[in-house]
Amino acid sequence: MFARVTLLEIDAVRADVDDVLARYRAEVAPQIIAQPGYAGMFVLANDEGHGLVMTLWSDQASLEASTALAGSAVERFLTVFREAPGREHYEVRLADMPTLALG
Repeated sequence: MFARVTLLEIDAVRADVDDVLARYRAEVAPQIIAQPGYAGMFVLANDEGHGLVMTLWSDQASLEASTALAGSAVERFLTVFREAPGREHYEVRLADMPTLALG
């Protein structure tokens, strides 16, 4: 399994963090989920706008094939970031996935 991790900071003065997350959920997440090899996603954020998006992929080829989509997703949100997000790719070496109940 492979992961793309994007660290970002939303400008919480210019944009409401919850509104940005709702937009991401509606506009971007469905496109990511539809990609071949998609294996999961975590989106973390705090009220100050600091966040992390981690998408999981079944193999490195799927992660690489999704790179263009990841780039276009970042471009859609450039006006709400304090600065351009940083992205890294990793191989998942250990995972313990709890059952999550999110609202």
